[in-house]
Amino acid sequence: MGSSKASYNGNPVPAEGQRIESRDGKFMIPDHPIIPFVEGDGTGRDIWKASRRVFDAAVQKAYGGKRTVVWYEVFTGEKAFEKFKEWLPADTIEALKEFRIGIKGPLTTPVGGGIRSLNVTLRQVLNLYACVRPVRYFAGVPSPVLHPERMNAIIFRENTEDVYAGHEWQEGTPEAQGLIRYIAEKLNKKIRPDSGIGIKPISRTGSQQLVRRAIKHALENNLRVVTLVHKGNIMKFTEGAFRDWGYELAKQEFRDKIVTERESWILDNKDKNPNLTIEQNAGMVEPGMEFAPESFRQQIYAEVKEALDSIYATHGKGQWKKKLMINDRIADSIFQQVVTRADEYQVLATPNLDGDFLSDACAAQIGGLGMAPGANIGDDYAVFEATHGTAPKYADKDVINPTSVILSGCMMFRFMGWKEVTDIIEDAIARTIQQKKVTYDLERLMEGATKLRTSEFATCIIENMQPVPVAA
Repeated sequence: MGSSKASYNGNPVPAEGQRIESRDGKFMIPDHPIIPFVEGDGTGRDIWKASRRVFDAAVQKAYGGKRTVVWYEVFTGEKAFEKFKEWLPADTIEALKEFRIGIKGPLTTPVGGGIRSLNVTLRQVLNLYACVRPVRYFAGVPSPVLHPERMNAIIFRENTEDVYAGHEWQEGTPEAQGLIRYIAEKLNKKIRPDSGIGIKPISRTGSQQLVRRAIKHALENNLRVVTLVHKGNIMKFTEGAFRDWGYELAKQEFRDKIVTERESWILDNKDKNPNLTIEQNAGMVEPGMEFAPESFRQQIYAEVKEALDSIYATHGKGQWKKKLMINDRIADSIFQQVVTRADEYQVLATPNLDGDFLSDACAAQIGGLGMAPGANIGDDYAVFEATHGTAPKYADKDVINPTSVILSGCMMFRFMGWKEVTDIIEDAIARTIQQKKVTYDLERLMEGATKLRTSEFATCIIENMQPVPVAA
């Protein structure tokens, strides 16, 4: 399988590699796939060198040469600007589309206008609508919480809309003033005239494709709960709609495999007392019903009746306990709960901004962003990436923790179906940390640890690799 172009950005496509195909929404991975990479800005250069060595060693350990990755450099960020006077060349986008799965280090945000964010632009251009952030603790890593081992979750963050859509206008500009006047005249809403204006679009399409991917992940990995995170008590028609559309999608497409939290209460009440009336059940689900308006009471009665009529036959008598639970939590509440009872959460589906905050807050518990991998995934393309910044003052000093990119590579290999590579790397990282051989960010917090350079840490990981039997 050859590429449709011989080169991108003047860089020849490797002849020995094969192109990843996509059929019916599934990626078809050859034995020697061409994987585009962006080494990243600042510390990305050191991190990528170390990570690539780890990846190649693990693939060799897993498959003995029967499978290899054919790396292919593409350019964005500072290196692209130096070479082509463009931050994100069109050829880079075309190469990522051509080869479908790529990996990148951290990128700087250009100053002085133009592209708002290279990362956001890539997500929008390739419709990488799901930002996927696993947060897993490796024993021995310093943590500010008492029980970091309770944190083992994966965050699915909507990646293309919300306030990141970039629809905003500076205070005092004709556009901002015009919007303020329009809103006052047409919608009768007063906004201070010295305001900047931003628009927060959240769509049914964007919300449901994200929630669908989160639910599929939970079902494929035998997980027990998916939590919709939102601030819908305040932003009813954006984040509240995200919650509602999530439940709607779950019921429509996964009805036989899921139960909502409120449905579980209704079913459990009926299981415990088969003679319970709808009104009695409703009163247990929604305390204080006697003080509610009649219209609200009728709404809850209808909810209880609909649940019992539609799913009691399939989900009642305890069957609901075997289903995937879909629940929701208010965004500010979940920040407390991921600290106090992190083990109650496994898959979190969130709008864009909530997911940005939440994924970093979770990462803080397991060693920081240096230990947190990430991926941007759509139906046709996937780009795996470090979750941290470029830290330019440490560039080319061979000191930064490369684990975020290495674990992002683990995500990529698992996504490709090369699970053996992921298992080998994750096991080797765990062994290396247990030996207290770590980079400076962890060494300064670990008693008796040995401080390693970026390259030395990669070498230790490689030395700690154990063969994993390949399934027949």
